[in-house]
Amino acid sequence: MGKPITRSHSRSIVEPSSTLQSAATANTSLNPSSSSSSKIPYRPRKIRKLSTTNKIIAAAAAAAATATTNSFPLSTVKPLSVKGEIDLALEHLRKSDPLLSTLIDTNKPPTFDSQSPPFLSLARSILYQQLAPNAAKSIYTRFLTLCGGEAGVLPENVLSLSALQLREIGISGRKASYLHDLADKFRNGSLSDSSILEMNDDTLLTSLTAVKGIGVWSVHMFMIFSLHRPDVLPVGDLGVRKGVQNLYGLKELPQPLQMEQVCEKWRPYRSVGSWYMWRLMETKALAKVTKKS
Repeated sequence: MGKPITRSHSRSIVEPSSTLQSAATANTSLNPSSSSSSKIPYRPRKIRKLSTTNKIIAAAAAAAATATTNSFPLSTVKPLSVKGEIDLALEHLRKSDPLLSTLIDTNKPPTFDSQSPPFLSLARSILYQQLAPNAAKSIYTRFLTLCGGEAGVLPENVLSLSALQLREIGISGRKASYLHDLADKFRNGSLSDSSILEMNDDTLLTSLTAVKGIGVWSVHMFMIFSLHRPDVLPVGDLGVRKGVQNLYGLKELPQPLQMEQVCEKWRPYRSVGSWYMWRLMETKALAKVTKKS
């Protein structure tokens, strides 16, 4: 399905860069068994310091999460992996946004079926950062061997691995510190698989961005592709922003707050609307390649 990043000496956050980023990379990192029909073939870039733009993105994301929580209580929001939810989402989007109807009719519906525990998904997401898919997959495979398989990717096991052991299988010292910080927050009770599943979007965003190496964009991808949350709008994702610009014929690339306004009609299924923005940009990219050949 459908997931960008320079290094910071203070706090690193996973945010999009100035080129189309990869929802495919994000989804592969969160769900490596995902089908090709749900991948977006854009290459990831690097992490940046927390800039004013990123602060705006975080503020817009928090406002969106709060609005979603207030308008649609968590108890009434079903994951997109629940049977029938995709059909309900497509019906709603067709009615609320005629421009989306064409995209819906010309693309296969999305699937959200990954079942990995949150800790495993987040650890995998960290490992896939800044790497080409094949290189990331190779390192992840070695990491699983070190842990004794996916079932062994547990906080206590990750904390027992030294930075040297992780470096020997290709994991940088910085990423090792990210993994250890994530595992430590699970060990001390700040996070847990169960609490993550129960948190509303606003609380989850705040809690996960407190982990080193995890930023707003990474949390949005995790919410969509791992937790299957239905109403996530990744306002900082360049692919989604370009999709919105193209779909609505906007002269300029929409900024986060404008994204909130333009995509308001998609509620409570903005995750699905965003998925179609990746599809739109993928189609345009493939058309360019075909034209050149």
